Amino acid sequence: PAGGVSLRLCSTRATLEGINKPVIDRVIRVDHAGEYGANRIYAGQMAVLGRSSVGPIIQQMWNQEKDHLKKFNELMVAYRVRPTVLLPFWNVAGFVLGAGSALLGKKGAMACTVAVEESISDHYNSQIRTLMEEDPEKYKELLQIIKQFRDDEREHHDIGLEHDAEAAPAYSVLKTVIQLGCKAAIFLSERI
Repeated sequence: PAGGVSLRLCSTRATLEGINKPVIDRVIRVDHAGEYGANRIYAGQMAVLGRSSVGPIIQQMWNQEKDHLKKFNELMVAYRVRPTVLLPFWNVAGFVLGAGSALLGKKGAMACTVAVEESISDHYNSQIRTLMEEDPEKYKELLQIIKQFRDDEREHHDIGLEHDAEAAPAYSVLKTVIQLGCKAAIFLSERI
């Protein structure tokens, strides 16, 4: 399991009992979509930069994202949450974003990583606040998973900064555009 976090569910019935199903559906659906999109972004970056000096760093971050996606796949089954209908779109959009940013070079790929991971960290923090307001004990295991994944995303953000993301061409414009796209993707994936 990613970050040593595991979630053991005795039975689906016990899991669903007493939870705020609409809130949990939104949390798990959007997080699954986000981790799916992140996997596609790193796949696109690896397609372009996989054999470069930054390839192993991108691969390391991608491996963590694969673990995150695996966990959210499990949570979707356990909590009976349907995926967003936008997955086919995120499949293409994520890969195009990853490959497109990587075509700008290492700095462009890292700028993309910083923008996306900052957006996701902020989003995870918002979810943590929501679940804490709902019932921190009832959602203890889910909170633990989200906190661990948020910390992983922050680490990816910092790796991007350490690898010259801010030196990318038109960094602030690139970051702003990518983050607006992330906000739109989050909004849509929670609902559709």
